Amino acid sequence: MLYYTVRRLLTMIPTLLVISLLTFFIIELPEGDYISNQIAVLKSSGESASVAKLEFLRQEFALDRPFFERFAIWVGLWPGPHGFDGLLQGNWGWSFEYDKPVYEVVGPTLPLTIVLNAATILFVYLVSFPIGIYSATRQYSWGDYGFTFLGYVGLATPNFLLGLVLMYLANAWFDLSIGGLMDPEYIGEPWSVDKALSVLSHLIVPTIVIGTSGTAAMIRRLRANLLDELHKQYVTTARAKGMKERALLVKYPLRMALNPFIADIGNLIPSLVSGSVIVSVVLNLPTVGPVLLNALQSQDQFLAAFILLFVSVLTLVGMLVSDLLLAVLDPRIRLGGGSRS
Repeated sequence: MLYYTVRRLLTMIPTLLVISLLTFFIIELPEGDYISNQIAVLKSSGESASVAKLEFLRQEFALDRPFFERFAIWVGLWPGPHGFDGLLQGNWGWSFEYDKPVYEVVGPTLPLTIVLNAATILFVYLVSFPIGIYSATRQYSWGDYGFTFLGYVGLATPNFLLGLVLMYLANAWFDLSIGGLMDPEYIGEPWSVDKALSVLSHLIVPTIVIGTSGTAAMIRRLRANLLDELHKQYVTTARAKGMKERALLVKYPLRMALNPFIADIGNLIPSLVSGSVIVSVVLNLPTVGPVLLNALQSQDQFLAAFILLFVSVLTLVGMLVSDLLLAVLDPRIRLGGGSRS
């Protein structure tokens, strides 16, 4: 297990290098960049002094260099102009839209984004796990039909629409404002117990809104996998030997049916970030979603590239965790990929 973990961690290095190259390439695909767009606007208005400043920024951040040289400078594999460092040296880049370093733009949003994603994943698993087991073990019952109907409603309802409905109901029925991830008086204040409790209370609605579709999909998958396992011959044999139903369910078919649960840890992270962009805008959540959207719209390449790379790192870590848990959960899985005699 230790050897496999170290090998996977070392494999992440070239993987991240390839991901960073693809990310940088895709962001560079649209014609022009933030500086070029601003220069065009200023030239049309006749502000030559501001144009000179933007041209200086273009040279300062190596935007006038060839593509691969700009990529190497951004990563930190090539020295930039005037000692401009890259990611490997701890420099995340410069945000032209906000006119400040990238770490100052995304720094406050990254912890809240991780907390929101962790809460959403926990919600998806805690809700879908018992409902999926209930639906599989009581197939075609009224409860099964009811949860199936709710699952289809959850899959069909857009997240932003559900967020708007909950915002209206909270305001109309309880006179509560559920926007943001904390009360306004705690914004910019140091962390305390009251601020943490405020964040936890504000996490409830965004977690439900973002996790609804994932929960509904996970219920259907767990139900289908568990039903398939319950109809296999080894379950029939265990019942014939007099094994109790609950012990039988936990010891054999449930463990085999949990594979999609564990395997989806890595896939959930990017889908939560991408799927929560509109929800974050609607609910006014201070996460990286709205920042990424603004960066892509304004072609703020350093900011957008770092956020996408950050999501990629979370995905790789999630996939590593899911692979390790799968090996522990399912004895049929071997970390080395070979067979044992």
